[in-house]
Amino acid sequence: MILVELFSKDDCQLCDEARTVIERVQQIIPFKLREFKLMPGDPYYEEYKEILPVVHIDKVQAFKHRVSENLLKIKLQQLSGEPRNPDVDPDEPEVEKK
Repeated sequence: MILVELFSKDDCQLCDEARTVIERVQQIIPFKLREFKLMPGDPYYEEYKEILPVVHIDKVQAFKHRVSENLLKIKLQQLSGEPRNPDVDPDEPEVEKK
């Protein structure tokens, strides 16, 4: 099963938005979700504190700052080898913001 890891912190609106998007996609495309709430001193905190939330898919960084629902679906479908979902438009202009 595909593993999605969300690196976030408390009191982070972008982190809350990312979690909402990820959970919505999880209802359509099953995967295991693991969330790490980072605090000073934690592994990854210094590296990620300015770009949270950060999302890894199968241990590879896939998103930072914002999670695109459409791009997340596409990445998960590619990894799962399942046929493309007709609800996902690869030409949709939704783009990950950096």
